[in-house]
Amino acid sequence: MIVGIGVDAVEIDRFRRSLERTPSMKSRLFTSEELEYVEPHVDPTASLAARFAAREAVMKAMGVGLGAFEFHDVWVQRAESGRPTLAVTGRAQQIANELGVTDWHLSITHTDSTAIAYVIAVRSLP
Repeated sequence: MIVGIGVDAVEIDRFRRSLERTPSMKSRLFTSEELEYVEPHVDPTASLAARFAAREAVMKAMGVGLGAFEFHDVWVQRAESGRPTLAVTGRAQQIANELGVTDWHLSITHTDSTAIAYVIAVRSLP
């Protein structure tokens, strides 16, 4: 059963300017695992923007706003197949538990200008 759906879009150039203005933003927003994943990219901005959009989409899927949980409470992992998956911990996991969320579905993509994440929060039926 679907508990919630969230989608978010991030303008990549705007996100790039924010990262350039505030370099410490990378470590505040992203886990070391995510930063290691994007490190080999010539320009990791699009991948980082998609990961930021995933966090925002999780908030929307749970019906909460910015500040409901820490940015490091949610991050994007890669399955061996390459499929992006969500890791949810801390306060974000507490909220998910309160809502009965048992599983997450994530899709992320980007063009030259926009990164998009789509999240579905699911509760298993008894």
